[in-house]
Amino acid sequence: MRNVILIPFVFMIFTHSVLSQEVRYGSEVSHDVEVIYQKGLDWLAANQASDGDWTGSVNPNEGAAITGMCVMSFLASGEDPNFGKFSDNIRRAVRVMINKQDQQTGYLHGNSMYHHGFGMLALSEVYGVVDDELLWSGASNSDHRKLIGEALTLAVRCAVTSQKNNPWHAWRYSPRTTDADTSVSGAVLMGLLAARNAGIEVPDECIDQAIDYFQKLTSSRGEVSYAGSGGGSPNLQAIALLVYSISQRKDVPAYQSVLPRVISNMEAPRNSYPEYFRYYMAQALFQGDYESWQKWNTRTVKELKDAQQPDGSFQSGHGPTYGTAMSLLALGLNYRFLPIYER
Repeated sequence: MRNVILIPFVFMIFTHSVLSQEVRYGSEVSHDVEVIYQKGLDWLAANQASDGDWTGSVNPNEGAAITGMCVMSFLASGEDPNFGKFSDNIRRAVRVMINKQDQQTGYLHGNSMYHHGFGMLALSEVYGVVDDELLWSGASNSDHRKLIGEALTLAVRCAVTSQKNNPWHAWRYSPRTTDADTSVSGAVLMGLLAARNAGIEVPDECIDQAIDYFQKLTSSRGEVSYAGSGGGSPNLQAIALLVYSISQRKDVPAYQSVLPRVISNMEAPRNSYPEYFRYYMAQALFQGDYESWQKWNTRTVKELKDAQQPDGSFQSGHGPTYGTAMSLLALGLNYRFLPIYER
């Protein structure tokens, strides 16, 4: 059953231009996308551990990022998180993210700010759509029964504190690090932007300084450096375009320089991180050039249809949980239920 709770939340940020209406409603989701997506969700549901996480051989990289990606995969196609087919899977996953959060610092589990950033993004997307009372129904008495908003606020505070202590005003792997890179910073910044859109207080200074970091590492030719030198990769260009778009900085010169580079990367061969590449490229093109996204999406649907395993999973260098969740999220823009997928 399609989610009847997510739709009004998405419509809150509806803009009435003709283009917005075209992008929001578009054409019906194709049969191929529906089949790929449902098979993938069935696999994720069947391979979830009893505590709500994805562990063992299906997920050799356990952490809030993987769990959060799975949560967003369920929500992205409009699944009802409170009463739908996968509502128990969603609630168990959210509970384990909150339970494993450091109760003092707010750091989300996974021992990397990558995990923290994607975890914040997932908590931002469930905030306001998952009923907090239903969330803890049947949970253990030992659980940290925080509201989703409380966990998200604590996670935001952790990210903001980390940035304040970083001379680059950005992020890298550890919350205490003194260096930074655009890949980790993109993950954290997207989590913060989603939290702000959800109504959580995020200081303007925090967003401004992070965007300034990205602008400093974006050249006039649209190259985006990883950590201060070099031209970077198509992944980084897509990340930069996305954060400029979501933060409503399309007027900055860096956005204008990186947009044509991202469009030109549509035909680029898949690199060593194909799932990561698809995830960011899909969103960057959707935000930057809708017609290019349509072409990209047609190609991606075919690629993923061919790559999906008979059991519904997608293999990857980081295990099938990561491969499946990230592949589904690359298709999530076909549904456009998540607020982060709005133009």
